[in-house]
Amino acid sequence: MNDRRVRILAIETSCDETAAAVVCNGREVLSNVIYTQIPIHTEYGGVVPEIASRSHVEKIVPVVRKALKDADMTIEDADAVAVTYGPGLVGPLLVGVSCAKALAYAADKPLVGVHHIEGHISANYIEHPDLEPPYICLVVSGGHSHLVEVKDYGSYEIIARTRDDAAGEAFDKVARAIGLGYPGGPKIDAAAREGDPFAIDFPRGKVRDSEYDFSFSGVKSSVLNYINSCKMQDIEVNVNDVAASFQRSVVEVLTEHAMKAVDERGLHKFTLAGGVASNTALRESLKKACDERNVDFCVPSPVFCTDNAAMIGAAAYYEYISGVRDGLDLNAVPNLMLGDHR
Repeated sequence: MNDRRVRILAIETSCDETAAAVVCNGREVLSNVIYTQIPIHTEYGGVVPEIASRSHVEKIVPVVRKALKDADMTIEDADAVAVTYGPGLVGPLLVGVSCAKALAYAADKPLVGVHHIEGHISANYIEHPDLEPPYICLVVSGGHSHLVEVKDYGSYEIIARTRDDAAGEAFDKVARAIGLGYPGGPKIDAAAREGDPFAIDFPRGKVRDSEYDFSFSGVKSSVLNYINSCKMQDIEVNVNDVAASFQRSVVEVLTEHAMKAVDERGLHKFTLAGGVASNTALRESLKKACDERNVDFCVPSPVFCTDNAAMIGAAAYYEYISGVRDGLDLNAVPNLMLGDHR
């Protein structure tokens, strides 16, 4: 591990958060600024890419300035500039990449491109300073559901991924269907606390040719069919029961597959990451399952689960000290696969 204090200015604009942070040695957050566009997109029931891009253009410079100010430094004091370059929405990604390249060029600083999922995984280093690879990480967000073995810093094996909807995407669609609105994850979580998780037996998605991969389109469709059936029979839908029962179905599948990987791979450290990692039922379920196996369980605070730049700075540090440098030809890659970026 490098003993020198390496301070990295990091930028994240992959979806609907404009974020900048300064992170020292991959674990110490000196500043973390997030401008969320949720109020803007709530009106439309989801993220509108063009509107998101325009908002990033408006907010990126003031957000970066505040991150530097909060860290009591200037761009000249940074050792490198890091940025998410994929995966994500191409327009928002381009705003962050363009800003990072301009800053790196103007200040003559190294540029480090970071994979968004690698950032989510690395969020665990911020609040768990003793965490070291190898371990297994479950990454669950609006766009991703990955089960990953972290073999070393920057070295990953994807054990499983979703075959259709990501877990967070299913949460958003079900929330919209039962009238909770956007963003669906927090609203489903809140409603589920008031409902009966055993009121409705929604299916658990299985993938025929893979024991690890996820599928959430079936449970989503089952919820929609249940709602339509109730309407046809003039039966009142108990929103809280639907939310709780749907959430139980998703949480059980995520927990079952994750623990199967833990058991079979013999690793004694497990981490959770991504926006859906804020879900209280999922955190409790995985914590209980890990405790039963004497497996160390790590999960970031909610502020580091949703999209943020501190996680990008954490991931960038390990790329930086391993010698990774990107040129000014770095481009946004909306469908970037984990492991393919280096």
